[in-house]
Amino acid sequence: MLIDTHTHLYLDEFQPDVCLAVDRAKAAGVGMMILPNVDSSTVTQMKRLHKSRGDVTAMAMGLHPTEVGDDPEKEIEPFMNLLSETPGDFVAVGEIGMDLYWDKSKLESQKTAFRLQCEEAVRLDLPVIIHCREALNETLDVLRSLKKVPAGVFHSFGGTADDVVRICETGDFYFGINGIVTFKNSRLKDVLPSIRADRLLLETDSPYLAPVPFRGKRNESAFIRHTAAYVANILDMRLEDLEDLTTGNAKRLFRL
Repeated sequence: MLIDTHTHLYLDEFQPDVCLAVDRAKAAGVGMMILPNVDSSTVTQMKRLHKSRGDVTAMAMGLHPTEVGDDPEKEIEPFMNLLSETPGDFVAVGEIGMDLYWDKSKLESQKTAFRLQCEEAVRLDLPVIIHCREALNETLDVLRSLKKVPAGVFHSFGGTADDVVRICETGDFYFGINGIVTFKNSRLKDVLPSIRADRLLLETDSPYLAPVPFRGKRNESAFIRHTAAYVANILDMRLEDLEDLTTGNAKRLFRL
């Protein structure tokens, strides 16, 4: 069995055939799909999918860093309320983090939103799903400032071997590997051996970042098998062993 630790199957790109996408994932051997929230507009869609396919989906709740504005404390409040009111509905706080690729002007707001959501994760004893794009130094600074660092995953990891070391020195973190690793010019394949086997997770980030041979098309959870096969080959592992390894890691982090 494979676990897709990061997929947005509930987004508009999958309507109205979202259930078919879930069925294709199950047919491909995906036994669980973790659905991280994005913003206030996606909560209802995510909950609707989970309600209809709770046998193979789990939810995470948080505010994506690119959606943080000028009043982070107020903006994250509804998501923190959902977590506090029904903590059993969620396996993680996410997708949260920092993104300075698109807009550096919201740096301080993103820091505040990230810090507060991490503190809530610690309070509720939940892991975090971290989005980190062009902001590793800033992300690690926030994490190191916390009284207690929550466990979590750096989703869509694409950093260097040195980044792996710095992240592992900061806390109990895993690394989410998706279709990027299959791209022709990706350097991630050279970094994979630097990640300890018990820190490795697989994801799709669908509908984005489809692996080869589907690059440029709408990604979906069923395609995780192509990423898994590629990673297994790079690490010189049997595919079945990689499935067992990454599934065990996901179950441990998210307490599935």
